[in-house]
Amino acid sequence: MAPNEEQNDGKQKETKTEDAAKESSKESEEVEDTKELDLAKERDRLKFHYRGYTLDQLKRMNMDAFIQLLPARARRSLKRGLPPRQRKLLERLRRAYRAKKRGKDLLTRTHVRDMLIFPEMVGLKIGVYNGKQYEIVDVKPEMIGHYLGEFSLTRRRVQHGSPGIGATRSSKYVPLK
Repeated sequence: MAPNEEQNDGKQKETKTEDAAKESSKESEEVEDTKELDLAKERDRLKFHYRGYTLDQLKRMNMDAFIQLLPARARRSLKRGLPPRQRKLLERLRRAYRAKKRGKDLLTRTHVRDMLIFPEMVGLKIGVYNGKQYEIVDVKPEMIGHYLGEFSLTRRRVQHGSPGIGATRSSKYVPLK
């Protein structure tokens, strides 16, 4: 009986090692699955989100649903409707977006600084007037919900030159180095 028991013990050892190998392969598959999930979560985290929605979701969203995501001031102005000049600009921007899909890169120039930036404007170039010239604004996803005028500043830093002819007595004094 002792030899039979040894034979059974050998078979049991073989089945135990096979079971252990199967379990380790299952564990390694689980580890790989969790690594893939972590990578997917990390990629999703690095994508642009506005109030929990990705850019693609925002573009597919209807205007009423998007308005509900905006801050109170922007939401109130949009609920009252777009004025004719903003409607006209939005139509021109939609034309520029269609042209961009065809391969043309159009610059839309405007004086409308109080226009909100919508998701459909992302990727367009808009020339916003600052009172002297048109500042080119390249619309990025982070600008959604802001106004165009925020990205075209109207005031510059003052850079004084040296005093010239006709300056007062006190301002003519320039210390020597």
